[in-house]
Amino acid sequence: MGLLTWTGAQAESAVPSHIRLASEVWEEDTEADGTGLAWDILRQVFEPAGVELAIQSVPYTRSIGLVQRGEADAWVGSYRDEIDHGVIYPRWHYDADQIDALGLSERPAPTLASIGTAQLVWMRGYAFQRYLPNLKSYREIQRDSDIPRMLQVHRADFYIDSRAEVEAVLGQATEPARFRITPLTRLPLYLGFADNPRGRALAQVFDTRMDELVKNGGLRPVFARWQQPYPFE
Repeated sequence: MGLLTWTGAQAESAVPSHIRLASEVWEEDTEADGTGLAWDILRQVFEPAGVELAIQSVPYTRSIGLVQRGEADAWVGSYRDEIDHGVIYPRWHYDADQIDALGLSERPAPTLASIGTAQLVWMRGYAFQRYLPNLKSYREIQRDSDIPRMLQVHRADFYIDSRAEVEAVLGQATEPARFRITPLTRLPLYLGFADNPRGRALAQVFDTRMDELVKNGGLRPVFARWQQPYPFE
């Protein structure tokens, strides 16, 4: 599987033999045991270049901090320019997120044009205000927040997140029929690399390999195996 683990910072290398990747655990995408769509994509990218994956499963905001401190080489699941200090972004994305709004069925369905007038919530660390237009009222919430209840008592109009996360939240609702999921947009997903020699070298490997894989269709079987949309049309 090409799966390693690591603890703590390691010495920089001009030609790294492994990449230290930090990620939150997302079901069927970045599982802690190294299975999932994202891990399969990244193995296909890095292993033919002689770079093994060493993964660490941590909350999303901590994954960013590890990279900024040079204790990880990259974190998984960033949107472009989400973080603007201590990190660099490659040219290529590796996947794309379907971004949805969860709200009460009794409310008018939002659109990308109208969502800015609503009161929105999303998980701490996700900077959706950078990617959704003209937002006026939004706040971040903790992972253990009771989102269905928050929507039912009108403390927010809509919860914003990726499709899988929205569906997971809806699965927690005692009255799921009261809610509706509305697609808003798709956002490319990136690795955020450490702004140091290791990170820059690995970002170059990533872009070079992605040039090859997109040109030859080498990632199509990976997306087909996980029954997910191919994001490089």
